[in-house]
Amino acid sequence: MDMREKLQIVGLYMSMHETPPINVVGLANRLGIKVYEADWPSTISGKIQKDREKGGHSGFAIFVNKSHSRNRRRFTIAHEVAHFVLHEDLIGDGVFDDALYRSGLPNKIEQQANGLAADILMPYQIVQANLDMSIDALADMFDVSTAAITARLSTVSSAGSFVS
Repeated sequence: MDMREKLQIVGLYMSMHETPPINVVGLANRLGIKVYEADWPSTISGKIQKDREKGGHSGFAIFVNKSHSRNRRRFTIAHEVAHFVLHEDLIGDGVFDDALYRSGLPNKIEQQANGLAADILMPYQIVQANLDMSIDALADMFDVSTAAITARLSTVSSAGSFVS
């Protein structure tokens, strides 16, 4: 499956689940990725890797730090899904993301993954339609941290989105 097909699956899944919060585990499963919790130090957020035993029909599995908050785990899963959609060829034996979503991949690659993760968790059109809500209310609506929704609000005016 190429990037265009993966983005179509993401777009279709999101159009079928228009009411936030988006079920990121459901989206990962739809893309053929299994999601697991891992017992890691707080400095590690998540990892995506090819895994013959634990991977879904895509052959990939996402592992997320079970000690992190629900909001953090949701963003991590969306971020790792984004790596699969945008950068499958760069995953190799696995991409570990630390608590700042740094993996050793170039910053541009991590920014792209963060951008698509934001598009998934906080769809542009829904954010824009609810700009009259408070930061806390928006964070609750999308099941994200106030830091994530604040960052998203700073990009709403730029109208750039991976998922239309």
